[in-house]
Amino acid sequence: MSDQLATLLDEQRRFPPDPAFTAAANATADLYQAAETDRIGFWAEQARRLTWMEPWHTTLEWTAPHAKWFLGGKLNVSANCLDRHLAGPRRNKAALIWEGEPGDRRVLTYWDLAREVNRAANAMKARGIRRGDRVAIYMPMIPEAAIAMLACTRIGAVHSVVFGGFSSESLRDRINDAEAVAVITTDGGYRRGQIVPLKRYVDLAVAECASVTTVMVVQRLAGTASAEAGATMKPGRDFWWHDLLRAASSRCEPEPMDAEDLLFILYTSGTTGKPKGIVHTTGGYLTQVAATTRWVFDLKDEDVFWCTADIGWVTGHSYVVYGPLANGATVLMYEGAPDWPNRDRMWEIAARYGVTVFYTAPTAIRAFMKWGTEHPARHDLSTLRLLGSVGEPINPEAWIWYHSHIGNGRCPIVDTWWQTETGAIMISPLPGVTTTKPGSATHPLPGVSVVLLDTKGVALAKGGGFLALTEPWPSMLRTIYGDDARYQETYWSRFPGRYFAGDGAKVDDDGYWWVLGRVDDVLNVAGHRIGTMEVESALVDHPSVAEAAVVGKTHELKGQALAAFVILKEGNHPTAQLKDDLKDHVARKIGAIAKPDDIFFVADVPKTRSGKIMRRLLKDIAEGRTLGDTTTLADPAVVAKLKDQYESDEG
Repeated sequence: MSDQLATLLDEQRRFPPDPAFTAAANATADLYQAAETDRIGFWAEQARRLTWMEPWHTTLEWTAPHAKWFLGGKLNVSANCLDRHLAGPRRNKAALIWEGEPGDRRVLTYWDLAREVNRAANAMKARGIRRGDRVAIYMPMIPEAAIAMLACTRIGAVHSVVFGGFSSESLRDRINDAEAVAVITTDGGYRRGQIVPLKRYVDLAVAECASVTTVMVVQRLAGTASAEAGATMKPGRDFWWHDLLRAASSRCEPEPMDAEDLLFILYTSGTTGKPKGIVHTTGGYLTQVAATTRWVFDLKDEDVFWCTADIGWVTGHSYVVYGPLANGATVLMYEGAPDWPNRDRMWEIAARYGVTVFYTAPTAIRAFMKWGTEHPARHDLSTLRLLGSVGEPINPEAWIWYHSHIGNGRCPIVDTWWQTETGAIMISPLPGVTTTKPGSATHPLPGVSVVLLDTKGVALAKGGGFLALTEPWPSMLRTIYGDDARYQETYWSRFPGRYFAGDGAKVDDDGYWWVLGRVDDVLNVAGHRIGTMEVESALVDHPSVAEAAVVGKTHELKGQALAAFVILKEGNHPTAQLKDDLKDHVARKIGAIAKPDDIFFVADVPKTRSGKIMRRLLKDIAEGRTLGDTTTLADPAVVAKLKDQYESDEG
């Protein structure tokens, strides 16, 4: 990346830790020194904070690219998330605070949650589900989703959570790849006031899944609505959750699991080919997830932690369920959309429950920006003390908006980089320790070894390149389920002996890391590498722009040219003059080489149901190709509208 293209990320604003926050912070600067002095011993020390049934004899066995952590050690994840909190004051502390989209509410204490998990575990055993069996979970964000996950860990079953927004075909493929023996679902769920008929989708999927013998169904909807959703029950296969749990004991001894026993499979939402089942194991995963939750979110017993991710994604696994509960935290879960029925729904919930730590995605933050400051301003957000960002690089101006209008200028922001494959956060500020820069994930966490590489695999001290990991970490994926050759080819072949994360990054003169997004989002324009995040940040920096998505399109002279899809803030209108102003604005921010050839004003861009922009589809549109798979989109109609508009503008 040339120096002229780095100007946007040469961020001059600095936000040092508040001394009062530092004085009480969980993380301290000496964590870095301890990890540097003895990295393996450092992770062993973090593991000892968990409750083990049997100690390990070897901390790490590493035969690249395969790692085994805490060999010989035995533990149980649900016991670490529940049982060890029951003997003290956390017994009657809120573990889960839940709000449904229609406004229904529940609170489960650690005692309540433990009883429900034990009953669910016994109900699963009664249906013949055993240690090592795979169980698919296909549910909305309701307490039973977390209960089902924890019940699987209690008996040693392996869960495969499938996001409730995926189609029946996607569910079918994931069930078949894992050869799941059971599915846990609901009769339906709510999304923007509409009923989502999840049981009907399960029936379609399971009709082509020979391995499934049991379907457990949580009754989320009232009787009439349940029938309307098509939740018919097949005798001998389908069972109502409440009936099974009513007959089950509230005591189930936790299964002693080897540290390297399979904990869960989570399928990455790849756009083509066979689903890619990421394998995570028990001891290493829980060690790093628990540690990073403690450091990065600074969780205290009095906190109310709201991670807005769905449990269908790794963020929901690690930072809604396992990390917070292992630390005895109070977790908020919300079922619905952030703007239903009103655009202040999130802030109304945050104020009502006194949320103290809030973790969400840049896509959501940019939506909040677009909707306007009046919505958070209506609510008392004074309980907030820490904000987080996850899922994609955050634009500096979105960071500043988040800091100013949600954190009221007083909350540190932890911008986190990690992946489904890494299991836990890898690069992030430590609140109370790290001086932050808007848009930068700052530094690798203690015990994490990250390197910047050029195209030949040579390490770079600074500048732009590829982000890779050089040493094994406890929560790393162990393989791709059923396809170790694909695991080695996908992650370890580009730079032998080093895990290539698939992301481009920049390290600035101060040693701060700026993640630029997937390498296929880093474009080559006339021999210059341009990160789409850089151009998007420049566009969002303009006062008229709420959100932008930039893709490359083939150009006979430049190789690639830039096409930008721009969503304007309310009250602004698309004009030819504004289009020229935006191009000039990008040129001023980055350099003439980064000026977009095309700017299209749009009402929306295609996003997955988890909120990620589908740049692949935008590229298809920009280059006039047949559109790829749109089954994971929140609104597939957006793509067709954009394609028609693009072709009309081109004509």
